[in-house]
Amino acid sequence: MARIPSSSASDDELEEEDEEEEHRNLVPQSETKRPLRSSALEIGHLPARIGGRGGFFSRKCCLHFLFLLALLSLLIVLLLLFFYRGGSIGGANFPLDRMRESELRALYLLRDQQLGLLKLWNRTRSAALDVAAPPSSAPNSTSVRTDLGKAAAFDELRSALFEQIKLNKKIQNALLSSHNVGNSSSSGTSDDNVFFGLSSLGVDVCRKVDRPASRRTIEWEPKKDRYLFAICLSGQMSNHLICLEKHMFFAALLDRVLVLPSPRFDYQYDQVLDIDHINECFGRKVVIKFDEFSETLKNKMKIDRFICYMASPPCYLDEEHIKRLKDLGLSLGKIEAAWPEDAKSKMQKKRFVGDIMPKFSSNDEVIAIGDVFYADVEEEWMKQAGGPLAHTCKTLIQPSRLIYLTAQRFVQTFLGSNFIALHFRRHGFLKFCNLKPESCFFPIPQAAECMLRIVEKADVPVIYLSTDAAESQTNLLQSLVVFNGKPVPLVKRPDHDSTEKWDALLYRNKLGGDNQVEAMLDKTICAMSTVFLKMIESSLRVIEI
Repeated sequence: MARIPSSSASDDELEEEDEEEEHRNLVPQSETKRPLRSSALEIGHLPARIGGRGGFFSRKCCLHFLFLLALLSLLIVLLLLFFYRGGSIGGANFPLDRMRESELRALYLLRDQQLGLLKLWNRTRSAALDVAAPPSSAPNSTSVRTDLGKAAAFDELRSALFEQIKLNKKIQNALLSSHNVGNSSSSGTSDDNVFFGLSSLGVDVCRKVDRPASRRTIEWEPKKDRYLFAICLSGQMSNHLICLEKHMFFAALLDRVLVLPSPRFDYQYDQVLDIDHINECFGRKVVIKFDEFSETLKNKMKIDRFICYMASPPCYLDEEHIKRLKDLGLSLGKIEAAWPEDAKSKMQKKRFVGDIMPKFSSNDEVIAIGDVFYADVEEEWMKQAGGPLAHTCKTLIQPSRLIYLTAQRFVQTFLGSNFIALHFRRHGFLKFCNLKPESCFFPIPQAAECMLRIVEKADVPVIYLSTDAAESQTNLLQSLVVFNGKPVPLVKRPDHDSTEKWDALLYRNKLGGDNQVEAMLDKTICAMSTVFLKMIESSLRVIEI
């Protein structure tokens, strides 16, 4: 590099000092307009300038320099934070950046897998109808058991497939949580959120359950002089109805007429059920009341054999109920278990038609099998829409006409045609649920959260509350069930008021205030709802009606 003569530098400095002296007393604006002559190679004289007479201007430049330096430092910090959080600029390939790219790639693959699973799931729906198609000829016990075994295996396959779909969705939610802005827990990976999220992806998991066009059924053609005496003792009305339905299945298998027990031994079923409707559905008399049974046998009322499905205690009968049967004028045969070895087992074994027929077939005139509420018998067959029996009605077991009309009037008065019904059992359930490994007792805030999800989906203005909860609990529940800033009314059946006419039929026929009548009235109102919710077993069961 050529050296610059020092003499020229001295001349320049002298000229600058003269110019500054001449302009010292001018207006300040002229100073900004004066061109500043400087050389890029004058760094060696910078200290003299800073301490010279132009110090104010030099200090201003210094402040600007420090500000720019601070701003640059801030930008560096922001860039470091950006890269630390996984950002990238210009395709920079940092470890966290690569991790995010891997997550997105995994999400893409999971989405592909999900679409394949959904297609397979929807194909199983049509295949399920083929599996459930009735046989071309009358089934025997072996063929029925084989067909039901195939159906059970297919149901297990569908259940396993659905679990894999839910697992896929949970993994997607977990991967997406790190990409969400704000609280990542809001996306949720619980079973409930996964369940409701899948409905928008084409999985028909919560749908109206219609009676299928073809279902597996058996004919109920009883012999006129052979009877099955119904005994149902477990729990309350719901348990008794389930027990009664299973008795009907056994009576059909064994070609027997079902005898309803006396109200002195059990519920007065003819007050809560339409018995004539059941017989009309089959076109023959398959169910008779105890009075008709006693009139037919007159002074020979007896139960020839107790073939107990439940082994411990046999037939679920205690000494008090055995005494009640005898007080009805019945003579009782020997009480024995069909499978005595079950008394040592804590879990009920699954039974099929092939297991039942050899044990319960008998030529005795009257037999009893005891309480079968807990019987695990032909579960897939029993739970199909429409039930296991061949009949001509849409619904086999219906409430009595008075209860049905009263339920219609209540809905017309308080609810309208579009409402949710919630069965929310509380009394005595806390102790029962806490005996389980995972409690099935819902805290009120959790129940309200579940209800709001269904309210949003179903778009209904009101909820019918079928509950035995105390007012303190229902008031808290009402305060929490708020949607779009408005409370969703929770309606319970009010106490009887003579000025209201919706329940007049029951009181006119002296049925008002009866516990079993009111229980069946509750069930009938729930059955008229658009959506029925049942909160049990730490989950929300949804049935669209």
